[in-house]
Amino acid sequence: MRSVSNTWAVVLAAGDGNRLRKLTTTAAGEVIPKQFCSLQRDTCLLEDAIERAQAVALSQHVCSVVAAQHRRWWSSALQVLPTQNIFVQPSNRGTAHGVMLALLQIERRAPNSVVVLLPADHYATDEATMARSLRMAANLASDNEGLVYLLGAEPDHPDHELEYIVASKHSRDAAAGVVRFAEKPTTEKARDLIREGAVWNTFIFAGSVRGLLNLFEGHFASTMKDMRHALDLVQSALVGPVALELLYADLETHDFSRDVLQRHEQMLQVLRMPSCGWTDLGTAKRVEETVRSLARVRSPDNTIHSASEARYLDLASSQRQMRLPHAS
Repeated sequence: MRSVSNTWAVVLAAGDGNRLRKLTTTAAGEVIPKQFCSLQRDTCLLEDAIERAQAVALSQHVCSVVAAQHRRWWSSALQVLPTQNIFVQPSNRGTAHGVMLALLQIERRAPNSVVVLLPADHYATDEATMARSLRMAANLASDNEGLVYLLGAEPDHPDHELEYIVASKHSRDAAAGVVRFAEKPTTEKARDLIREGAVWNTFIFAGSVRGLLNLFEGHFASTMKDMRHALDLVQSALVGPVALELLYADLETHDFSRDVLQRHEQMLQVLRMPSCGWTDLGTAKRVEETVRSLARVRSPDNTIHSASEARYLDLASSQRQMRLPHAS
């Protein structure tokens, strides 16, 4: 069983959010990555994710991966984090390299730790239930250093835009081996997967630092060696500022789930998360579905602020504006 002091949490927030550009473009034409927008709250999605991470790790062990070109947004949203816990990518080269960058920096400071990684663009109706699942995944990873645990969400409809995980058994009380992934199936295939007991891949996962870095051995071993060297050079006042920039300039874009996890099914376990109203906000359709659910369950303290009062662009307001008929 783990000690909470040995757990780190990393919020992945370096994406450009291109699929939501229609919702996240301001009246002035500026496109704001979705993690720096809000969902009917005073906080942006990145701040909400940081709070979620604090449910599984001490505040001083919560980190975030961000992109240099987004500094004007994350510099405010991440004020609660120590500067050394903000891992800045010179450019976005996909989630695989963002995860690698975070793990290698945590390895330097806490090589025996457990790391929970979670995206910055999720929403859950029941955060307490999600927090319990995060802690359970961290506990399992602490007890089983060679395995990586993915949280799977129980599907309530056949969403063809999400990735599904087929597990070796359908227990709700224990983790199970991963048999295969099914990325963005047709609606009919998604129905078949649900009947098989498949779950949605939340892209939330936990593992020991060593176990997670082992996923990069082989195909990404050379890149990992180069990134370690670049991080060594970062300590140099003369070369440091450009070491990572030079590395990232030559990197191809890779997705962590598709290009890393799916090469190592034998090292993966899926943990079924009890129903908690989880969704990612990756498409306008899922934003609309989430806004509808908020309208049904909104609590008195979940106040909707006017555009003039809001600190952040509100996805719900943008979604409602899109549905309004255009004046002739």
